[in-house]
Amino acid sequence: MDSHPTARASARPASARRPATIGMLCAVAYVVMLIGQLIPPVMFLSYDPKDVIIVISGFIFGPLTAVLITVLVDLVEMVTVSSTGIYGFIMNTVQTCSFAVPAALIYQRWRTSRGAVGGLAAAVACMTAMMCLWNYIITPFYMGQPREAVAAMIPTLFLPFNMVKGTINAGLTLLLYKPIVTALRRVNLVEPSTGSGSHGGLNWSMVLLGAVLTITGVLLIMVLMGVL
Repeated sequence: MDSHPTARASARPASARRPATIGMLCAVAYVVMLIGQLIPPVMFLSYDPKDVIIVISGFIFGPLTAVLITVLVDLVEMVTVSSTGIYGFIMNTVQTCSFAVPAALIYQRWRTSRGAVGGLAAAVACMTAMMCLWNYIITPFYMGQPREAVAAMIPTLFLPFNMVKGTINAGLTLLLYKPIVTALRRVNLVEPSTGSGSHGGLNWSMVLLGAVLTITGVLLIMVLMGVL
């Protein structure tokens, strides 16, 4: 005789809801990517806000889900709206995974405000380093420039741009995480909070920090674009 019928009954709806939630987050990430394409690039580098949705997905479901959503969204982007082909797919996937995976791994281990901030700080550092490396590898093929010219752009363009982009996305994550998770809970797509180790580790001080990071990052992007 089954001694835990209630537990099994409650587990089935949760497992059924998860694919639907991931599919919805994929769609939201794609739409956010399209909106991001309206933002003018800095030289040939563009800001992609979909990383915010994907890192929030990683906070909720773990780093493997963040990788899955990244690959799916980038594939759809490549065959629908991208003009950079396989090069763009590789760079987009490396960028988003190097941002979302470290943040999700650390937050999965420490589901607290400090864990979120520490994870996002590691994410910015990891993504910046990875994009400097991968631009050095890929950009000469994509742009048809000598590797020496690309190497010269690492400290003056790739490094500051990716640090600023990561700072903006970290700030937006802190701003949007709690409202998004709360909305998903209200429609029963995410399990309710169960205490201090729940998905609700971010507090209002983190929201304030997120606002400061976002505004600072936007101002720095405007400086890089020559607007300020």
